[in-house]
Amino acid sequence: MDRAVVLGLAESNPSKIVGNVKKTKTKIDFWTKEEFEKVISLFYKEDYYQHFLFISLWFLFMTGMRIGEATAIQWEDIDFDAGVLSIDKTLYYKNLDNYSFVEPKTKASVRHIALDGDTLTLLHEWKDVQQSVVQTNFVMSYNGIPTQKHTLANAITRFSKKAGVHRIRLHALRHSHASLLISMGENPLIIKDRLGHEDIETTLGTYGHLYPNSNFEVAHKLEGIMSYQTATQNEDTSPKNQFTARYLRKGLKTNNAITMQ
Repeated sequence: MDRAVVLGLAESNPSKIVGNVKKTKTKIDFWTKEEFEKVISLFYKEDYYQHFLFISLWFLFMTGMRIGEATAIQWEDIDFDAGVLSIDKTLYYKNLDNYSFVEPKTKASVRHIALDGDTLTLLHEWKDVQQSVVQTNFVMSYNGIPTQKHTLANAITRFSKKAGVHRIRLHALRHSHASLLISMGENPLIIKDRLGHEDIETTLGTYGHLYPNSNFEVAHKLEGIMSYQTATQNEDTSPKNQFTARYLRKGLKTNNAITMQ
């Protein structure tokens, strides 16, 4: 609008009446490790459907994947020998008969996530159970088609209530993974790579407030770090300005007075 005024297209900029609009930082909701443990412990894995829900929530919590990335994961995307998950696509889901793979959100979304031993064991266990019931390449599927968001969201609602834990949105499992890594003291660059953020500013801008304030810890480390001893005589012969000269004269008068006494 300012440019329109300069070009003579408008007499004034009406948006200036509004003034600056304060930005409000969105509150990040997540489950702590203890809260997730309470919820995940309630699933009865001997029940096929609950086993599916168990592995789906576990997979999301332990990798920090976006839900579209997770529902697109195929069994060949998991290298069980190397312990690596490859993410190179996301799932566009319209209905049971209309879904397809599309390119990830950003270039940084194409990434490899190292999986922990517990997750690899649970995934291998789920694969054996799933393949005995239905032949499918989708990891997060119990009926041969990729799971839907509301299926997992409803599970979170039910089981968080049973566990006495506050309900979170499905996407908050991604935040929970980031929070877990931060609580473990992981480097922000590692968290950035695992989450598939385009730059470190996105990671710190979203989760920076979760890092503990180490200001006093830094101050404590700085204390006593310097080793020095001040000079016993003036080694600087540079010209003095009026203020330092006045200071020197005052010092000489004081010393002379002390000497005379």
